[in-house]
Amino acid sequence: MQDCEFSFCIGFDLYREPVEQQKDLTAKPPINDSEAMQGIFTNKQRLRIYWYMLSKGDPSGVREIQRALGLSSPSVAHHHLEKLREIGVVGQDEYGRYVLVKQVEVGILQGFSRVGRFMLPRFSFYAVFFSTLLGFYILRYTESLNVFAVLFSGAAASVSWYETLRSWKNRPF
Repeated sequence: MQDCEFSFCIGFDLYREPVEQQKDLTAKPPINDSEAMQGIFTNKQRLRIYWYMLSKGDPSGVREIQRALGLSSPSVAHHHLEKLREIGVVGQDEYGRYVLVKQVEVGILQGFSRVGRFMLPRFSFYAVFFSTLLGFYILRYTESLNVFAVLFSGAAASVSWYETLRSWKNRPF
C-alpha cells in the first residue's frame, strides 16, 4: 500500500507524496526588508497614501483616503493599503480603519522628519540653525563683524533654505 495523505489511494492518478515531503512551489524566496520597502514605495499613489497617513496620525478609512487624495475609486485606495499592510507598514483596527504601524524612511521620505503631526524637510533644521546663528552674531558683534564669518554663515543659511524649499516642493503630497 502506498504512503499518502489520503486514507486510501486508488491508482496512479491520486498518488501524492507524503505531506512531510511535499514541496511548496508557490513559496517565494525571502526578500530583504529594505528591498521590499523600496519596491513598495516606488508607486507614487502608495507613497502619497503613506504620507497622508503619516501626517494625519489617526486611523483612516478607505473612502476617507480616497476622497482626501482624489483617487479614482475606493478600490484603488484599498489595493494600495493592502500592499502596505502586506509588508507591515499599516494595520487595521477593530473598526476596519487603517492605522500606521511602522514608520519607514525610504526614497524621498528620508529627507523629512516628523514633528508632531507635521512632516518637515530635514534641511529646515539646518536653515533655522544657521539663520539664527547669523542673526545672533550680527546683533552681538555689530561693531566688530568678521566678514568671513558673516559670508560663511550667510552661505550656509542660503544653501540650507534653498534645499529646504526644493525638498518641500518635491514632497509626495
